[in-house]
Amino acid sequence: MRPRSVVDYALARRATLGDLFAGRVASGDVCDAHPYLVRAARYHGEPTRKRCPVCRGGDPLVNVTYTYGDELGPSSGRVRATRELPGLAARYSELHVYVVEVCQPCGWNHLITSYVIGTGEPPARKHSGRRAADT
Repeated sequence: MRPRSVVDYALARRATLGDLFAGRVASGDVCDAHPYLVRAARYHGEPTRKRCPVCRGGDPLVNVTYTYGDELGPSSGRVRATRELPGLAARYSELHVYVVEVCQPCGWNHLITSYVIGTGEPPARKHSGRRAADT
C-alpha cells in the first residue's frame, strides 16, 4: 500500500492548541466531538500512546480511520481498522482515508492526517447485463 496525496495536519493542530492555551478559544470550542465520533472511538478506535493535550487524562488518545470512495458504495464513510487498508487499496482504484484523533473523556478531536490509497487505475466498469448482441 503506497499512500499518495498525504496531508499532515500537525501545524493546524498546533495552531488550535496554541489558540486554546492563549485563551483565544474556549475548551468547549475544541472539545466538541460529535457523539457518533466518540462512539466510533470507543468501539472501533485504535489506542495510541499519546495523551490528550487538553485534559491530559489517563486515557490515551484514540485514532479513528474513515474511508471514502465512490467504489465503496453504501459503505463509503465507514470506520475501518488500519489492518484493513492494504486489502482495500489492492481492491479499489481510489479511496480517501481520514484519521481523526479523539479523547473520549473530554471530547478533543482533530483530523491528524489524510491520504489517498488504491491501485490508481481507472475503476472497473460495471456491466449492465446487456451485451451488444442484445440491442
